[in-house]
Amino acid sequence: MLLERIKLALKNPSKIIVKILHETARIWSDKLYLQLLYRFEMGKKLDLKNPKSFCEKLQWLKLYNRCPEYTIMVDKYAVKRYVADKIGDKYIIPTLGVWERIDDIDWKNLPNQFVLKTTHGGGGGGVIICRDKIKFNKQEACKKLEHSMKHSIYVKLREWPYKNVHKRIIAEKFISDKGNADLVDYKFYCFDGKPTYCQVIRDRKTNETIDFYDMQWKHMPFVGLNPNVSNGSTPVAKPVHLDTMIDICRELSKNIPFSRIDLYIVNNVIYFGEITFYPASGIGAFTPKEWDYKLGDLINLS
Repeated sequence: MLLERIKLALKNPSKIIVKILHETARIWSDKLYLQLLYRFEMGKKLDLKNPKSFCEKLQWLKLYNRCPEYTIMVDKYAVKRYVADKIGDKYIIPTLGVWERIDDIDWKNLPNQFVLKTTHGGGGGGVIICRDKIKFNKQEACKKLEHSMKHSIYVKLREWPYKNVHKRIIAEKFISDKGNADLVDYKFYCFDGKPTYCQVIRDRKTNETIDFYDMQWKHMPFVGLNPNVSNGSTPVAKPVHLDTMIDICRELSKNIPFSRIDLYIVNNVIYFGEITFYPASGIGAFTPKEWDYKLGDLINLS
């Protein structure tokens, strides 16, 4: 096993360098760290003086677009009030509890089904789903939460909004759509308050697929940012509430060069998921490659 790992590392030395970068992340300045990370993850130089691609511009935004409000917007707990004040409480998934430490979690009073999250986690980081409390492995859940509480998206990826997020654990109401194992994710790519494309992710835990649609729900000829995922075998039906979803995204993305607004539709009800400023942290790929530049053209850095 060790010999195989050594052989694999020798075939791809950039992975070793990235691992070393992660382990020494705190000693580097933000700019130099991102330049090195981008070079060895993406295999090319990061142009911060004249960024053109979508992924390059996300790195630029990490460094130079530091609005204090962004910290609230990425905080899984604080963002609920922020969003409710803008679009209303009816779009917010109910919170069942919030705790400073893992030991403080009130397991006894949680319902049979619930979702746990760390407030500073990104994507699926620090997210635990309980579908049956009797079968729920609390010990494994605590291990995952403990790992997440020690993890910093700012340190490892230099996503600045996460730097000062108050680390807590929250429990949310479990929501499911007519018994489906995975909720369909509707992720709207918004540029200066204009929703432009919707990334639809299906079957995330079984056979993940990604499809992009424009705001007239025309299927787009690209996939991103995961190069290992392709389009679904069937088209995604145009959401009945698409116009309302677009209005929500327009409101939440105002005055932001780029943001991704994530929504769900559960039993015909729209729910807010999260606000993301750097999908895949800008360390990903579009297929075909030219879409990295076509989407980059939509980000105005002026």
